[in-house]
Amino acid sequence: MLFSSPIFLFYFLPIVIIGYYLFRGNWRNVFLFISSLVFFAWGGVSYSILLIGSIVMNYFMGLLVGKNPGTKRSKNMLIIGVSLNLLLLVIFKYANFIIENLNFWLDFLKIPPIENDSIILPVGISFYTFQSLSYLVDIYRKETPMQKNILRLGLYISLFPQLIAGPIVRYIDIAAQLEKREVSIEKFSYGVQRFITGLAKKVLLANSFGYVADNIFTIIPSDLSSMSAWLGVIAYTFQIYFDFSGYSDMAIGLGSIFGFRILENFNFPYISRSIKEFWRRWHISLSTWFRDYLYIPLGGNRLGTRRTYINLIIVFFLTGLWHGASWNFVAWGLLHGFFLVLERLGGDRLLQKLWKPFQHIYTLAVVVFAWVLFRADDFQYAWGYYKAMLGLNDSHSGMYEIAKFMNPEFLVVLIIGTLASVMVFKKLRIYIDGFLSDQHGGRLIAMQSTFTILMILFYFGLFVLCSIYLLSNTYNPFIYYRF
Repeated sequence: MLFSSPIFLFYFLPIVIIGYYLFRGNWRNVFLFISSLVFFAWGGVSYSILLIGSIVMNYFMGLLVGKNPGTKRSKNMLIIGVSLNLLLLVIFKYANFIIENLNFWLDFLKIPPIENDSIILPVGISFYTFQSLSYLVDIYRKETPMQKNILRLGLYISLFPQLIAGPIVRYIDIAAQLEKREVSIEKFSYGVQRFITGLAKKVLLANSFGYVADNIFTIIPSDLSSMSAWLGVIAYTFQIYFDFSGYSDMAIGLGSIFGFRILENFNFPYISRSIKEFWRRWHISLSTWFRDYLYIPLGGNRLGTRRTYINLIIVFFLTGLWHGASWNFVAWGLLHGFFLVLERLGGDRLLQKLWKPFQHIYTLAVVVFAWVLFRADDFQYAWGYYKAMLGLNDSHSGMYEIAKFMNPEFLVVLIIGTLASVMVFKKLRIYIDGFLSDQHGGRLIAMQSTFTILMILFYFGLFVLCSIYLLSNTYNPFIYYRF
């Protein structure tokens, strides 16, 4: 069930919100847990059983790890718990990939291939598995006590606002909220605004960019002109940002409606001036997870320069593989890792000497070229697409291809998307809030009241517009749904 689907917006969500506020105390957790299981079961009941199995397994493993945290027995239990979680991930996400690669070499060696009944990827398994891993590790590190209430642990793992596409919530950041949290008009109002903002990003911006990107990326690269290839990858660059950050906004907004505080996951990554900065702003919960649970345990930058570079490459190899069981994703991750190593080798000092616009151009160039690997079906297509971007093929139908997409509606979306990516609207809101805070007396009350009414009308209109788009258009893909 997608957040941007009519059945979620007009049936599931209103029922859950009304039911949640009708209950009191611990019954709210019970209701929210059951609602999360229903939400997950919408994509397949069999995978709900997998989710419940993961909850039960991690509950008992948490008790075993937390019985005497930090001891050898606790460490052994942690290893078993981590192994079981990773085994689930390998079986359901990477089994097909592993068998395909084994069969390639078996065929090369003239050995009969392994039979492969394709396994369907369970929705959200990458996210809730990583959350479970962080729970077990944090118990072992004595950063949080084990959870003795299976309902609370189950709610943490299955909480539907961030179940299928994050952000990846660490147990330590939400443990107290599982036990006790407050709901208020302010939190509810903020949650509604944040949810509608994310919905608009997804429906009005990401879907519009996605339509252009998907159409261009279905064209054979040899038939693409340089202009159309650039239009396709730029559209995809905007699509994946507004698609995923929009979903994160919706998750944070829903969390606030139910009294939870979920940490930010995006911080305007396309204004970055280095790849290092980009990863501090892009998918923050994932990059933080890999830093805390892989990079630092591997030694981080404490074991010398060479080991630091090796650790970075390992992290970004796995970052790519986490996104998908394909060598394209691995190459995408390694490309980012390569430029991070270059920056550590002295590239960052060189960057700081450059004019700031050149720093932005460098970062965006790396990011945009890397997105081709992320979007292409295979290396052959990616290579052909790069040739098209660089004008190394024979297609001359550029203006005809561009004209099919560059209509007034898309130009408006492109302008709004660009402004939204570089903090223009956020700075405008900060300016307005600052202006209002400088007012006094009756003038302050009048202006605040007027602004509040305008904001209510704005968000209501935005929601209506999104609803019209959803009800009149079946094109509603979601990129990170498959990760």
